[in-house]
Amino acid sequence: MESKNQNTYTKAVKSSVSETGHAKNAANFQSLISFCIGFGASYNPVKDSLKVAALEELLLNVQNKLDNTKAKKTGFDNATNNRRNAFTDLRSLSTKIVNAYAVSGADQLGIQNMKSVNRKIQGSPSRKSNVQAEDQQPETKQISNSQQSYDKMVDHFSGVIEILAQNPSYSPNENDLKIAALQEKLLDMKTKNAELIDSYTQYSNAMLERNQIMYNPLSGLLQTAKEVKLYVKSVFGASSPQYKQISGIEFKVRKSDK
Repeated sequence: MESKNQNTYTKAVKSSVSETGHAKNAANFQSLISFCIGFGASYNPVKDSLKVAALEELLLNVQNKLDNTKAKKTGFDNATNNRRNAFTDLRSLSTKIVNAYAVSGADQLGIQNMKSVNRKIQGSPSRKSNVQAEDQQPETKQISNSQQSYDKMVDHFSGVIEILAQNPSYSPNENDLKIAALQEKLLDMKTKNAELIDSYTQYSNAMLERNQIMYNPLSGLLQTAKEVKLYVKSVFGASSPQYKQISGIEFKVRKSDK
């Protein structure tokens, strides 16, 4: 029952430090080191990377990479929420602008142009789809598609402001519809969008560094653990109690942020 509950929790919290993820590999590696220390002088490998001091250093580096990845993930999540908040009222605001523009004395051609740009804003991928894309794991293609949508929204809103700026008769009394306020809104959208891009780059790089130290086929944590097991097997024998102590310690490749 406990295992089933843990499995349910892992699925619910995708990026958590779970018992089936990167943290579990690190915890198991710590257990492996403890057994090696317990073998005493009998554990004496020639290869430097298998010596206890090297294993402890590798574990420390892995834990640092895991902590850094979590920190960058938090930054990415915060930037995602900030950008979503900056864009959340764009469609309703755009509709208000169109209505205000239509009664500002603008000519029919200008009104049609404004309505055309507004349709682009209203017709972009739904806010719900963007939220779903950001709440899922940040796969590169998924992030790219979401980013293109936000880039288009910025571009369309910039077009709205340009149309307003070219119409001297557009001078609403409502503060949130004034051109200066809309320009400030546009700047905030651009800033939040840029911050999101930067935070994802940092998060992606942190994941790459974590995966490198843990899953490099030549020097990563999993490969080192495999070699430690082979060494213990060669020293004590395949049927020895010492080898049985460590042979069942599991290490799994987890390239995603789980």
